[in-house]
Amino acid sequence: MRWLTGWSGSPGTGDPALAAVRPLAGTALWSGPNPLWAVGDWRPDEIRLVTLRPGGPATVRPGPDPADPADRDSPATLRLAVIGHCGATDTELAAGLAAARGGAVRHLTGWPGSYTVVLRAGLRSTVLLTDLAGLQQVFHTPWSGGTAYATAALPLADLVGAPLDPDHLAAVLATPEAPEVLGTGTPYAGVHRVPPGHTLGIRSGRPYTAGYEPETPPGRWTREEAPAVRELTRALLEAVRCRVRTAGPEVPAARAATDGPDAPDGPDAPGGRPAQRGLPRARLGVDLSYGTASTTVALLAAAVPIGPATAAARPGTPLPALRTGAVKGSWARTPTAPRPTAPESLAAVTLGESERPTLAVDAPRLRHVVLPPALPYAELAGPPAGLPAGPLTDEPGAALLTADALGARFRAGGTDHLTGYGARHVLDGHPARLADLIRLGRSRELLAPLAALAGADRATAGALTGTVRTPVTVLRAAHRLARAGYADALDDLALALTLRRTPEPGPTAGAGSAAALAWAVPGPAARWLSDQALAGVAQRLRTAARGGAPTELPGARRARLALHRHAAAYRTLAQAGEQRGQRLHAPFLDNQVVRAARLLPEEVRLQPGARHALLHAVLTGAGRTDLPADWGRGPRPDRTGPARTGLRQAADALVELFERPLLAEAGLIDHAAVRESLARAATPEAALPPGTLAGLADLIATELWLRRVAARRHGSCWTGLPPAQRRALTRPT
Repeated sequence: MRWLTGWSGSPGTGDPALAAVRPLAGTALWSGPNPLWAVGDWRPDEIRLVTLRPGGPATVRPGPDPADPADRDSPATLRLAVIGHCGATDTELAAGLAAARGGAVRHLTGWPGSYTVVLRAGLRSTVLLTDLAGLQQVFHTPWSGGTAYATAALPLADLVGAPLDPDHLAAVLATPEAPEVLGTGTPYAGVHRVPPGHTLGIRSGRPYTAGYEPETPPGRWTREEAPAVRELTRALLEAVRCRVRTAGPEVPAARAATDGPDAPDGPDAPGGRPAQRGLPRARLGVDLSYGTASTTVALLAAAVPIGPATAAARPGTPLPALRTGAVKGSWARTPTAPRPTAPESLAAVTLGESERPTLAVDAPRLRHVVLPPALPYAELAGPPAGLPAGPLTDEPGAALLTADALGARFRAGGTDHLTGYGARHVLDGHPARLADLIRLGRSRELLAPLAALAGADRATAGALTGTVRTPVTVLRAAHRLARAGYADALDDLALALTLRRTPEPGPTAGAGSAAALAWAVPGPAARWLSDQALAGVAQRLRTAARGGAPTELPGARRARLALHRHAAAYRTLAQAGEQRGQRLHAPFLDNQVVRAARLLPEEVRLQPGARHALLHAVLTGAGRTDLPADWGRGPRPDRTGPARTGLRQAADALVELFERPLLAEAGLIDHAAVRESLARAATPEAALPPGTLAGLADLIATELWLRRVAARRHGSCWTGLPPAQRRALTRPT
């Protein structure tokens, strides 16, 4: 895992012993009383520093300059660090720093790529910027009279010796998309999260946050459909191009077979599988198994020439001949010998059978690799003694249950591996946006979405449900949300949690949309929480109801929060499955792509099959005019069957895991109810209510994460501090 850290406010002045505190294996990007460190396997092109002194031009460097000590900066000196994958040129970085002298920072988030920005003015002021989706997160905590910050929460918890916060874990399990309950907390007590789309400013050691994105008045869109689609095409093309043109080097076969996840101070997952040993890792890889989004990214990447290798994944590794790769099916192409002017191939990875998938469109540069499908919970099916082993992520997440499968998939991909994650949340309209249309007096635009839901339910639940019940149920729920007040909605949810009357989504598409039409909804794991945990969450909801109501429309708010949750889940996935020296990319989560998608008229995003139609238009605008008219409209794969099969195969390990769970020790779950549900889910003939598998996955992942935290209770990301011993989970008395 790679992360940045630093502090502001001269925290070492009170205790001289603290002046020696520094992160393990960290590289100082600038020194002085307010230092900045980069930790992990950063590539040289991922660290770019810009300095602007009074009366002189801005200088851009790929790393720290020993001849330019930052501890001698004058109050008018500006320093900018852009860390991550940023497509801006040196000229654009210099111009951006010059424009930031007046205090504006939003323009620093408009470049292609996914990156973190740190801006320092003199020796007393530091500003960090998050992204809009919530992938590039920033955390902070008080420390030694100042404020320490990092792009990961675990290192800050190590720094201050923070215990785990059971109340936050209860809030995440009960209401994962309710900021009224989550606040700015993290799983570590005293470590705070900066909301997406905000800046963290630290002046004289005191932190403050502020949003940098202007609020759009409800119902106002700045573009018609055609210009908005052109802007989306431009943004997505730039996001893909900037990654392809700076792809890392090919990894030799010996290293590709042994690399595992690079987790912070945690045990590595097992090395390469026999099926992958002896195969070098291509420079560039793409997913080609997950619908139109990954296919779109693969086709866009295949049309871009790959630039020279930026740097070896490890120092001293020689750069091989240019080559890329993609993972997919049996229609594999043998790559030709690389030539200076010939485009490289891309490794396209597909999970499933060897036949050619219906969404794939032929591209000469794609070299397809098919991997056997893997079941969730596969890593738990081994001996119970091995349960704590595996990658330790910053926060719990469902990706921990598929870490082995993720590792195999990404090992087969490229040194830079592109995915389609985030497309559904960025492009599709959230069901709650139906209530926004009613509030804006545009009820006639509900006809097409309601007709689509009715057609889907008619095919699965019969003519009566699809023709009558679905439209009526969804329309009533939309009108109910359009009339509902924010405070009343939070009070109702608090009462429902207290009485354990959490609504469950129905088995049909219409019932699921109706259940999502609310200001806030409980998470799928809420049904197994203890009375004490639910009472604490309900109290937070009632307190938030007494505050001010948000200015956003309920649908727009729910869509934004769902995107934040999905980006956080992808962040955990990358930490669990990314290999050493590898970079996973999600172009749909870039700032410029998110902003372009917000320009789309809401009536376009709510149309049936809107995402597929939009991606079809993007590819057409990029020159792919050979796509069939019904491209992307096939049936979605069934994920319930594999999840239940994997859970059944890991039943013995799960019984061991929940014999004495840490969640029960902290009073967070109803232990007997969880064990009963696990036994029922492992029974093939037992019927499960909707949401059961998702809720159990959240509980299992959280318990597994707690076990791994407990296994490293003596570990630390820092040197110069006494070792802190903490229990995995404690509840204040």
